[in-house]
Amino acid sequence: MHKKNLRKKILKIRKEINKTKNRINFFKVFKLIKKEKKIGKIIGGYFPVNNEIDNLEILKKFEKKGYKICLPVVKKNYDMDFYNFSFEEPLIVNKYGIPEPQKTKIVYPDIILIPMVGFDKNLNRLGYGGGYYDRIIHKLIQKKKILKIGLAFSKQKINSLPISKYDKKMDYIVTEKYIL
Repeated sequence: MHKKNLRKKILKIRKEINKTKNRINFFKVFKLIKKEKKIGKIIGGYFPVNNEIDNLEILKKFEKKGYKICLPVVKKNYDMDFYNFSFEEPLIVNKYGIPEPQKTKIVYPDIILIPMVGFDKNLNRLGYGGGYYDRIIHKLIQKKKILKIGLAFSKQKINSLPISKYDKKMDYIVTEKYIL
């Protein structure tokens, strides 16, 4: 099945998932990060839209534990960068309707929480098709070692994803039921 058709199918499934019963436990993510001792304390998250896993509670808890938080800001040419963010600061809604932090200083996160449309057992990620995360991951790994954690509901898993040379694998995928 082509990526376009897979996206459509999985987005429909994701829309029907009961979000109140399917939350990702902060401690699952925290344990993963603690296990990766060499990784720093800057966490890149995202503002959830279109029925994505809500990572805001996770980010709030990390902020309380002294981690720096940053969110992506979408730019031209399918590009984006991460900027510092605190839950005390207001967000600006971009042209896609996604809240973003105000552009201050670009930050290079050590850990990125990444939303997914779908995934497979080989840690491949299916996104919306714009390549934003593949590009930012490529850019970040040129600068430093990063930890890529995909967040999804277990029902978003498919047997095998068609992948291209530009697609970036996750280091981990965390769902409400298990960790890959």
